[in-house]
Amino acid sequence: MQILLVDDEAELTDPLSRVLTREGYRVDIAHDGAEGSVLAASGSYDLLILDWMLPHTTGLEICQQLRSHGDMTPVLFLTAKDTIDDRVAGLDAGADDYLIKPFELRELLARVRALLRRPPTLEVTTPQRLQVEDLELDSDNQLAYRQGRRIELSEKEAQLLAYLMRYPNQLLTHTQIHQHLWKDGEKPSSNVLAAQIRLLRRKIEANEESPLIHTVYGKGYRFGTASSE
Repeated sequence: MQILLVDDEAELTDPLSRVLTREGYRVDIAHDGAEGSVLAASGSYDLLILDWMLPHTTGLEICQQLRSHGDMTPVLFLTAKDTIDDRVAGLDAGADDYLIKPFELRELLARVRALLRRPPTLEVTTPQRLQVEDLELDSDNQLAYRQGRRIELSEKEAQLLAYLMRYPNQLLTHTQIHQHLWKDGEKPSSNVLAAQIRLLRRKIEANEESPLIHTVYGKGYRFGTASSE
């Protein structure tokens, strides 16, 4: 089972990750909400353990973003917020459970086991169509549409475009895109992503249409009608 732990306190994440690993879970760690949001959206996890208060993007916002896209991955909140209103806000955002700091490790492990025992949801986990500006993506059929043009995409191009379109005007690093497109065991050469970007640009930015994919040199790419560099 794969778990994503998102918390900005290293004194918590380090020992908690070791305990979860000893229990047989595979654990990824993010220390801020921006990184956590991107990893959580990859759909690679069986459980998300989120701190409520995080730099850049809160755990509450990460949970809301996932639920708005139909992603029902179980979410366990870790937080110092302990009022009834706080608990209601967390549950209303789509959280499955709520653990108040400080907590006993035995209780956390019990809640993790309980959440992972739940049967998988039958809800659709990703939207069928995405739209940013004048570009629409039908990822199920590997088709895009722009200004009346039908654009046929390869499977990898559709995956890359969907990932970019989920985060308009946000910088997505080379590492984040690699982790999303190529799973464990796949080791593409360093220029493969750049080649995929070139191919995708040729298809969605033809006929003097405004650029949508902007290179942030040395870092990654940003998707939108205008670069915010």
